[in-house]
Amino acid sequence: MGFRKKTNKNPPVLSHEFIIQNHADIVSCVAMVFLLGLMFEVTSKVAVLFITVQYNVTISANEGLPEESVVNHFHHGLKDVATVFFYMLVAIIIHAIIQEYVLDKINRKMHFSKTKHSKFNESGQLSVFYLFSFGWGTNILMSENFLSNPVNLWEGYPHTLMPFQMKFFFICQMGYWLHALPELYFQKTKKEDIPRQLVYIALYLVHIAGAYILNLNRLALVLLVLHCFVELLFHVSRLVYFSNEKRQTGFTVWAVLFVLGRLLTLSLSVLTVGFGLANADQQVLDLANGNFNVLFVRITVLATICVTQAFMMWKFINFQLRRWREQAQAQPVKPKKPQAPKSKSKKDKANGMNGVSSNGADSPRSKKEKSS
Repeated sequence: MGFRKKTNKNPPVLSHEFIIQNHADIVSCVAMVFLLGLMFEVTSKVAVLFITVQYNVTISANEGLPEESVVNHFHHGLKDVATVFFYMLVAIIIHAIIQEYVLDKINRKMHFSKTKHSKFNESGQLSVFYLFSFGWGTNILMSENFLSNPVNLWEGYPHTLMPFQMKFFFICQMGYWLHALPELYFQKTKKEDIPRQLVYIALYLVHIAGAYILNLNRLALVLLVLHCFVELLFHVSRLVYFSNEKRQTGFTVWAVLFVLGRLLTLSLSVLTVGFGLANADQQVLDLANGNFNVLFVRITVLATICVTQAFMMWKFINFQLRRWREQAQAQPVKPKKPQAPKSKSKKDKANGMNGVSSNGADSPRSKKEKSS
C-alpha cells in the first residue's frame, strides 16, 4: 500500500522525516504481521487476541433450542488492551488514506493558508469520524431499544454483558482516540497546539474508558451519539466556511444545539446516576460482578461529567466572543457624512450687506458727496 507523498528529497532511513513520510506504510506492515499470524497454528492464538473481540459469553434461554435462538454477548477484561492496540493501527492507516487521497487534493485546489490548512485537515478527519460514529451508534440504539425505554439506561445494573456491536463500538472509539497521540508527531503539530490537543484527547479517553470499565456503557453510548451529532455539525460548518466565508449559518445552528446538548447530557447523567442507580437494590462494591454502584463512585461520575460540561461551556463562550470580535473588526467603518454649512440668519445677512456697502461699493449718499 503506497501512501508516500512524492518528493524530490530522499530523507535518510529511520530519520524523523523518513518515519513521518512513510508512517502509513510502516504501520501497515505491523498490522500485516498480526494478520499473517492467523495463518500459522503457533502464532494464531496470540494474533486472535489482537484482531478479534474477546470474552465471548453464549446465552440460551433453555436447552434444546435451535442455534438461531442462542445469543452471544461479551464482557470487558485486560485482553481488550491488545484489541484496542490493533484497531489503533487500523485508525492510523485510515487516517493516512483520507489525508492523502481526499484532503490533500482539496487543499491543492483551494490554496489555503497554513492556519486554514491545519484546521481544514482537522475538521475533515473529524467529520468522517463523527459521521461514522453517529451512524453506527444510532443503529445500536435502535436495535437495542434504548431510546424507546430510557429506564433501560439504569435498570438491571451492572450491565456487564454487551452485544458484539456495542463492545466493538467502544473498542474502535478507544482505538481512534489513542491513534490521535502518535498523529501529533506524524502531522507535525505545532508546539503551541499540542497542549490543547492533549486535553482534547485525554477527555475522550477518560470518559469512554471510564464508562466502559464501570459498566455504564448504555449511558455512555447515548451521550456519545448526542455528542457526535453536535460535533459533526460544527466541523461540517467549518468546512463550508473555508469554502465560502460568507456561509456562517451552520455555526448559528451549532451554537443552539451545543447548548441543548450540554443540558441533555447533564439531565440524562443526573437521571441515570443520581436517581436511577441511587434507587437500585444492589448498592455494594462488587468487583467480581462488576458492580460499582456505591455513593463515592456515583458522586465521582457526576462530578466528572459536570466539570467537563462546564469546561466545554467555558470554551464555547470564549469561542463565541472571539468570533463576534472578529466579525466586528471585519466590518468596514462607515465614513461620516460632511455637515452642510448652516444658513445665515436674516440679521447676519443684513450686517453682511452693511459691511460690504461700508467697505466696498459706495452707497448713493456717499456718491453725491463726492460729486459735490
